[in-house]
Amino acid sequence: MTDRAERRALALALYEAAVAAADPAQVVLEGLAAHAATLETLATRPHWIIAVGKAAPAMAEAARDWCADERRPLAGGLVIGADPNVGDRVEPMHHLAGDHPVPGPRSLAAAAALDRLTQRIAPDDVVLVLISGGTSALIGAPIEGIRAVDLAALHALLLGAGVPIGRINAVRKRFSRWGAGRLGVALRHAQVIPILLADVPNEDPAMIGSGPISPDPLTAAQIERVLREAGIATRLPLSIASTLGAMRADAARETPKPDDPAFSAVAEPVVRGNALALAGAAAAARERGWDVIAAPAPLHGDAASAGHLVAHLARRAAPGTVLLWGGETSVRLPEPHGLGGRCQHLALAAAEEFAEWKVPVTLLAAGTDGRDGPTDAAGAIVDEGTPLTPTTRRDALRRCDAHPVLAAAGALLPARVTGTNVMDLVVAIRS
Repeated sequence: MTDRAERRALALALYEAAVAAADPAQVVLEGLAAHAATLETLATRPHWIIAVGKAAPAMAEAARDWCADERRPLAGGLVIGADPNVGDRVEPMHHLAGDHPVPGPRSLAAAAALDRLTQRIAPDDVVLVLISGGTSALIGAPIEGIRAVDLAALHALLLGAGVPIGRINAVRKRFSRWGAGRLGVALRHAQVIPILLADVPNEDPAMIGSGPISPDPLTAAQIERVLREAGIATRLPLSIASTLGAMRADAARETPKPDDPAFSAVAEPVVRGNALALAGAAAAARERGWDVIAAPAPLHGDAASAGHLVAHLARRAAPGTVLLWGGETSVRLPEPHGLGGRCQHLALAAAEEFAEWKVPVTLLAAGTDGRDGPTDAAGAIVDEGTPLTPTTRRDALRRCDAHPVLAAAGALLPARVTGTNVMDLVVAIRS
């Protein structure tokens, strides 16, 4: 039987393999190859790079190198990531950092820089638009009529209410300067080549990063329904509520729609996502002689419920099996609440099951971006021997305070910069 230390080492190795497989640079090269015919007809036009998101530096560097290798004239670009310790590292691209997960002053500055760049791009220039998770907050400036503090409050309200990421983006992009296709409108005379690294379950371009180059198919009335179902419609900041009402009353104030001619020069987006990470982890497990079961659908919904579910499935699996899930769960925060993240919350719920059964299972739950919530952890690793008392587990789950109890148990996976972002990974090893 594989012991706890060996299972933990295997879980870490599979996480590393998953992260490596979701390589943003490779995604960019695949996207450029998919658009080779279009790009060849535009070879002599000035090329620009706009990269936004947690994977922006790696994506931008791959695009810059491609331009050099293919002898394409690179006029300039803008790289907006999450790391504030950046400067102008790769000429002729300018590097900035926005705020995340809630937009702040750096996000406003980044959004303004993007505005200035779009005004420099001439008709028929080529713009490589590289979007990854985190974009919504990193360039989270408001549209006219919305206060910046109210847009930040909306982000925090949605995150705290446990709203799924797809619905979060559906709401917040409507009030964001560059969301809901507004970047596509600003680039309406250019030739736009979008390459997207997905951090949403359905990999919908209109939802990734709040859909900056994709039209918004939803109406204000549908957004109001989302807010009511989330239980936060009456808690909206005044400028958000009044603007949404005005959009519902006046179609001219709606977001850009699929029939808008501004999107005629936007190429079909190339999208890659969580499947890359799952395939990398699965291959690494098989190479080590383990049977693999990969979930057919992504995890979603309440993180604690997902933790109980994966624990039950792992307990029933045959010895020698690795079970894999991707996806992104949510946590509805009580008031007051503690410190944690969705992966830590999921792992703590699973640990509750493992302790009761004493079945030899190790579970890792972590963000592929190397961060889980506003903490110093990427996620957590738990098993049947994780030292947590029943009272401690129950109280931490109730208060959404997984971080300190998992830290005390030595069960946290330290945060890291992975350079990618394709939702979360859950690995269960049944020995």
